[in-house]
Amino acid sequence: MMRGCHCHRCLLLVHTVETVLLVLMLGALTGIAARYLRAIPLPLIQIGLGALLSWPQEHGLHIAFDPELFLLLFIPPLLFADGWRIPKREFFALYQPILRLALGLVLFTVLGLGYLIHWMIPEMPLTVAFALAAVVSPTDAVAVSAITRSLGMPTKTMHVLEGESLLNDASGLVALKFAIAATLTGLFSWTSVAKEFLWIALGGLAVGALLGWGFARARALVTRRLGDVAATQMVLLLVLLPFAAYIVGERIGVSGILAAVAAGIATNFADLERGEFVAERMQTEGTWTMIEAAFNGAIFLLLGLQLPSIVDTMAETGRHGGWQLAGYVAAISGALLLLRWIWLTLAVQGSLLKAHLEGKMAERPSWLLTLATTLAGIRGAVTLAGALSVPLMVDGHTPFPARDLLVFLAAGTIIITLLVGSIGLPLLLRRLPPPAEPIEVREEREARLAACRAAIAGMALEPARLAAADPQWLTQYQEAVGRLTQDYRKRTDLLDDDAAATPEAQAESPEAMRQLRQRYVIELELRLKCLKIERDTLYAERHAHRINDESLRSLVAELDLSEVSLRKRLKVARQAAGVPAAPQGD
Repeated sequence: MMRGCHCHRCLLLVHTVETVLLVLMLGALTGIAARYLRAIPLPLIQIGLGALLSWPQEHGLHIAFDPELFLLLFIPPLLFADGWRIPKREFFALYQPILRLALGLVLFTVLGLGYLIHWMIPEMPLTVAFALAAVVSPTDAVAVSAITRSLGMPTKTMHVLEGESLLNDASGLVALKFAIAATLTGLFSWTSVAKEFLWIALGGLAVGALLGWGFARARALVTRRLGDVAATQMVLLLVLLPFAAYIVGERIGVSGILAAVAAGIATNFADLERGEFVAERMQTEGTWTMIEAAFNGAIFLLLGLQLPSIVDTMAETGRHGGWQLAGYVAAISGALLLLRWIWLTLAVQGSLLKAHLEGKMAERPSWLLTLATTLAGIRGAVTLAGALSVPLMVDGHTPFPARDLLVFLAAGTIIITLLVGSIGLPLLLRRLPPPAEPIEVREEREARLAACRAAIAGMALEPARLAAADPQWLTQYQEAVGRLTQDYRKRTDLLDDDAAATPEAQAESPEAMRQLRQRYVIELELRLKCLKIERDTLYAERHAHRINDESLRSLVAELDLSEVSLRKRLKVARQAAGVPAAPQGD
């Protein structure tokens, strides 16, 4: 008997592993397919494919969805990565609109939408209606980034949306917790809600920040002695950090989601002191890029895999017709967007205008931008996980009222907001006036100029060193300085918009400056071509067994680093010279 039980567990484990590997593979394949189907956003492709795979009842791909396991495995690394990448200066500069959306809008939505749902569906108790409103109130960081990042959303508006979606999960899940508790016990207290929210939110942020700071201190102690030798191990520990933050936060009763976000922010601050660790930085960037792509795909595929079973469950109950359910979904989704638009107009637009007047936002708030921000309130995997986390039973004997309907409506709202955002946002963003040059672009150009000028100045020898130098070495050094200085001068001429105003350039401007920049583009393209020839030659040497694999990896790694730098410089050079960008992959 025990033996059979163990065999059953082994088979279940093997099936789970196979399913996870299949989901990851499909995530990668759909990412490739999206390059050819640019009109359809990647999340919708992945949800549709997941639904198709799961639809056949007998032979389809079916996965038991455990909300707690899902939140643990997929959400922490993605939110950690978002917290790590989001520009901290803009995040803190725009804290007022972010907090008003992350806290105020969630409460506004729970109250307004909860009463509307109870009025529209009287069979759903008011506390359950509040639970549904709490489930759909937070936007999803993964879905928002996946849909809006490639559509040309104004940069600072994108920062506000990212900040909102990073923080509003905690407020939405706290509201859900108390709505469920009120349903189970019949008791509710605003004082208890406020205290619990402060403990969960502030505690989660504190735990994540403390763990991120502790990891940064430990990493600094180790790498101070070992340098980049331990880069691979440090990247592995960094990947595990969001899981640790989430688990610790949940174990002590605070928000594990906010703990993962805070750990990412704290780690990013620590990275500002680690400029010399090149190998670790490159490995970290590559690792997180892969994790984000894989986990994003897995989340939307898993969401799609759940849809047929949710629809079948509602069909089995037979309490509501198909058109009636569709009407409920449409009404809830429409009300959700309407409440968001009202809140943006009345409570947030003033702080956005203030941020614009203070220079913190390049774009001025307008009705089109407000509407685009409304449609960007996309719901995703956290909403589904929250809905499925609602208990099945009230007291062990009584089913939780209208649970199946709650899950179905939450899933329908996810699909509607994804569709509305995917279709409406491109149409709206095309009508927005062309943005002025973002402040970040000018700042980046000035930083490049400062770095080039500092490098030129740093090549000058001190008088004592110059007097004591060997004449032959000095000659060789000056020749090298001349070559490097010439290269840096080309880069500064390319970057400096005021170069044409100098006396040397006035006789040549503007046509001569344009030709100079175009020549620099040609030179960089030629250098890239030469790098490719070098790399092909190295591989030919390996095929001929004139070098071994270790030598090949070392030499190719040097060329790869040079190519990354050259491609960055070529992108800037093409923009400055007005040369069209090369096709992707060129």
